[in-house]
Amino acid sequence: MTFLLRRRHTATLAATVLAGEARAQDAPRGPLRLIVPQPPGGAADALARLLAEPMSRTLGQSIIVDNRGGANGAVAVNALKSMRNDGSAILLGGVSLFSFNPNLYSNLPYDAARDFTYIAPVVETALVLIASRRSGLTSVAQLVERARAEPERLTYASVGIGNSTHLSMEMLTDTAGVRMTHVPFNGSATSMTSVLTGETDCMVIPLNTPLPHIQAGTLVPLAVLGSSRAAALPDVPTLKETGFEGLVMPTWYAIVGPAGMPAGVVERINAAVRTAVADADTARKLREGYLEPMTGSAQFVRESVETDSARWGAFIRRRNLRVE
Repeated sequence: MTFLLRRRHTATLAATVLAGEARAQDAPRGPLRLIVPQPPGGAADALARLLAEPMSRTLGQSIIVDNRGGANGAVAVNALKSMRNDGSAILLGGVSLFSFNPNLYSNLPYDAARDFTYIAPVVETALVLIASRRSGLTSVAQLVERARAEPERLTYASVGIGNSTHLSMEMLTDTAGVRMTHVPFNGSATSMTSVLTGETDCMVIPLNTPLPHIQAGTLVPLAVLGSSRAAALPDVPTLKETGFEGLVMPTWYAIVGPAGMPAGVVERINAAVRTAVADADTARKLREGYLEPMTGSAQFVRESVETDSARWGAFIRRRNLRVE
């Protein structure tokens, strides 16, 4: 009997050692590169830098934020695809990259279903419709009235063709039955600057980016694109309150890696993201920036990608929004 117990103990110990070795092999080694598909200064860049420190503590390794702006995310994705799938490189991307682009581009240099390992959801963000002081716009009703009176005279900026900032305005103009001229930019900072200077009349943008300018009175908030008013802008109505219904614009960000990442690496990074967004100081900073922390599995991210791709793909096709 003693001999059998000793054998069982030895077998259990061996299994534990092997499991520990497997986890060690799964662990990313060296600095972790966090790719951001936007230039420095944008909303995604700020989010990445906020996540880097708490994730670094959990993973026990340094994190390098690597900005790769251009081609509505394609530059960043191509960089990610060229890197090892051992967990040494990951990417922080928004819904546009995974669910909108595949429906917009006829020659997209990546396949959202095959070229990524989905790892973890991170945050959702509120969107706000803002106008330039020079435009004279003070309400959604006035914007629609002017757009109806002078088709294509009013201009709106976006962070890029097919980005949620673009599709939100497409949704608004489609619902209102008006036409405006789209002026795409490469990044949140440059697009918002165009509204500040009056180069463009208005745009939809994540709330945390223009909020200081709204509070300073240099930008005019017209509506919040969400189910409720923003605490920082209690007097600004939701788009629904102004009389507009439509598809709910998804605004989530998620962490992904190259295709074929080992399950152990995925679980380790997912856990680090969960810990980061649950950290009291990080969660406070996120909410101060009007970013709502999210937690979920890798499968949750994949299902979100597929659901939003199907829903918004139908809208994109109906509006004939294609990028060659």
